[in-house]
Amino acid sequence: MNEFFQTLKTQRWDDHRYYHHSRINQSLHLISALSFLVAYGLVFVNPAWAALLAWCVSMTTRQAGHFFFEPRGYDEVNQATDEYKEAIKVGYNIRRKIVLLAVWVALPAVLWLVPSLGGLIEPAVGLQGFLEDVGMAWFCLGVVGLFFRVGQLWATQGAMQALAWMTKILTDPFHDVYLYHKAPLYLLRGELIDPMHHIGGEAH
Repeated sequence: MNEFFQTLKTQRWDDHRYYHHSRINQSLHLISALSFLVAYGLVFVNPAWAALLAWCVSMTTRQAGHFFFEPRGYDEVNQATDEYKEAIKVGYNIRRKIVLLAVWVALPAVLWLVPSLGGLIEPAVGLQGFLEDVGMAWFCLGVVGLFFRVGQLWATQGAMQALAWMTKILTDPFHDVYLYHKAPLYLLRGELIDPMHHIGGEAH
């Protein structure tokens, strides 16, 4: 168990120091984390609406932070190129995210054009029915996306990395609130980039 928790700690630390320099990105992650926590509670009541909240609010704010605000040039703090960071990323790097988000955008169009999915489901009735079908499709996409990457990591890096990453993803909303709850205050003070003083001599 010690090895598992150390692997989890390393993944969390690398995720923070490599991919969350922007205070705007950190603030958007805080919004994302809070809405994910609401979605976690809602999933026990209505999985479809939980997925709609998670994808439309939690994921869009989270990924907007990465795509539009996170610096993509040379990382002076960690002495690493963007290409290096993308290559070593344990979870979904930019290329993998684009594929995942493309599927996310395509699913509502598929359900609109083929409401029964070739006879697999009952066609939706009305707008609410359509939205619930979209929500369930996105819920399934989230589950498949999680286990697909876990399977990839298990095959390429071993069970420890895969299980630690799955644990990290599922607990990220709690951890992000802890890490980034002060980010909006730094933004109000005009600090756009986290100086990452806490990294110290750990950059490599």
